[in-house]
Amino acid sequence: MYNSDAPSLWLDQVEDLSTRRDDAKSSRSPLTESITVDIAIVGAGYTGLWSAYYLAKRLPEASIVIIESRTAGFGASGRNGGWCIAELATDYDGAMYHPMVQTVDEIERVIVDEGIDCDFTRGGEIHLARNSAQVTRLQDNLGPGYQWLSPVEAHEICGATSVLGGAYTPHTAALHPAKLVQGLLAAVQAQGTRVYEGTRAQEVGSTTVVTATGTVTADHVVLATEGYTAQLSGHGRDLIPFYSLMIATEPLGPEIWDEIGLAHRPTFTDGRYRVIYGQRTADDRIAFGGRAAPYAMGSKINPAIENDINTHEEIRQTLVDLFPLLSDVAITHRWGGVLGVPRNWKPSVSKHEGLYRAGGYVGEGVAATNLAGRTIADLIIGESTELTRLPWVRQPSRRWPIEPFRWAGIMLGAELFERADRREMKTGRVAKEAGLVWSFLRR
Repeated sequence: MYNSDAPSLWLDQVEDLSTRRDDAKSSRSPLTESITVDIAIVGAGYTGLWSAYYLAKRLPEASIVIIESRTAGFGASGRNGGWCIAELATDYDGAMYHPMVQTVDEIERVIVDEGIDCDFTRGGEIHLARNSAQVTRLQDNLGPGYQWLSPVEAHEICGATSVLGGAYTPHTAALHPAKLVQGLLAAVQAQGTRVYEGTRAQEVGSTTVVTATGTVTADHVVLATEGYTAQLSGHGRDLIPFYSLMIATEPLGPEIWDEIGLAHRPTFTDGRYRVIYGQRTADDRIAFGGRAAPYAMGSKINPAIENDINTHEEIRQTLVDLFPLLSDVAITHRWGGVLGVPRNWKPSVSKHEGLYRAGGYVGEGVAATNLAGRTIADLIIGESTELTRLPWVRQPSRRWPIEPFRWAGIMLGAELFERADRREMKTGRVAKEAGLVWSFLRR
């Protein structure tokens, strides 16, 4: 049955995370008074939870609190595609490759050590080429850790239509995002971290977090709000919220999987500019998404966009184009959410006085948040380590321009990419102007 009220398939399957706890005795109740602690973290998504996890491991006597406006995992951490991938949206000329590969290993280690059942499966990732332009672009930009596959090899992994080849990496795992949140939440609470849900931060500084019901004073403050950062006073142009929408099919039978493939649960995408992404879930659905929803002027977060029926139908049609035998399969869940995008499209970790920030993952944060959490722990402890010397430890990107220039630029870029995809699919020739726009965006 289609659940129109679920924030996502994942949150619908993990009831404890999708329901606010209002019990006054619960450590996840709202903040009701001003408090003083050693470390305050704003945001109970992956970045906040990983930061708390490693800080508590290394500073067991420290008092740590997490302030969360809704519920743990309510944002991108409970709504994403479940790709634990060893790469960033922009990889700093390859310097982040080995740390990211090690990060996937580290996440698996924690999952095993903490007994977190989150359907973690190392099936790799297949980046399909479905027209000649995509073949050229993927081969010219084959990243470290990827190998080029022939049409037959690529089709054996993912039986989509029009497969002309593909780039494959083993350094990716599929997982259940909300189950990972649930496991991390239990782990940090067991360590003694207090989590205050239903408590929205209004102002965040280097020593204080101001909410409507109390102020948290701390020696160190971690800002981990990703796509919701623009809602904070003074941060409206730091990271803008881009929408990504998803659907999930009903569980599919073995006769369908025999044709589609995805036997070892690899994540899959193709070489178009307007990103699509999917995985075979542990309960044999396809969870599939795309970044086709419009940007809301003023960096507003509008729940109506998350449930836009036209965008969801476009995503369903894209899935059917990949796998025509799914044309009559029921869609049980439709949802969406925002991801955080910096002006230069480069995620970063930074420190300014007592304020630590991490984010701007551009939708590839499932693994990157772990590396960010470990890095923040090193920065707060004050150690110079391999992690604190990584190139993404830097001041955040310059800010986005004011409106309406921000909206106009983003919408123009989206239109150019959509036209480029259509032209490449029709002609097979690389749309060079789209590549120029993409290079400009990442400056």
